[in-house]
Amino acid sequence: MTARLSAEFPQDGGDDDAELGRPTREQAEQAVRTLIAWVGDDPEREGLQGTPGRVTRAYEEFFAGYDDDPVAYLKRTFEEVDGYDEMVVLRDIRFESHCEHHMLPIIGSVHVAYLPTNRVVGISKLARVVEAYAKRLQIQEKMTAQIANTVNDVLTPQGVGVVVEAAHQCMTMRGVHKPGVTMVTSQMLGRFRSDSRTRREFMSLINQHAGSINL
Repeated sequence: MTARLSAEFPQDGGDDDAELGRPTREQAEQAVRTLIAWVGDDPEREGLQGTPGRVTRAYEEFFAGYDDDPVAYLKRTFEEVDGYDEMVVLRDIRFESHCEHHMLPIIGSVHVAYLPTNRVVGISKLARVVEAYAKRLQIQEKMTAQIANTVNDVLTPQGVGVVVEAAHQCMTMRGVHKPGVTMVTSQMLGRFRSDSRTRREFMSLINQHAGSINL
């Protein structure tokens, strides 16, 4: 991948992007100018002159997850839990992502639960894991599995449950043009998969606030 990028976008040296094998900011801005011209507008007209810079800065925010390590967020845990081994649920974690097929927004919420063994993690860290995976080019199914697998691998709990609900702009702005459609995906690991009572408790806790989801 790096070799191909270097061939397609030769680097001019002395740039952080070059060290990462990425096109430079100037090349990215030129790509935006090319797209503006391709759709039929003039990238040099007054209203569009600053657009390439604004787009690249926006992309830095949209796709900041490529520079994040989700595993690192879960490394610091707390063992002084006085034997607490019931479900921990963080629901309604809002996220914004982008579809890898059309680069259009995916906007929704993630619900994450786990059954601790002998340690728990700060709740903000679960939200950070969601953010790290969301801020990449994604498909919802993959993101759901990534979140669940990371929590499971790092915390080694008795089980993990993740439910994602999201609206995809590639369905509302183009193609079938169907607004109001929500996609629901889930990944259940450990006791959330093997024990129907645990799974029902999780769904009941998130449905108390989020409407009705049946899995």
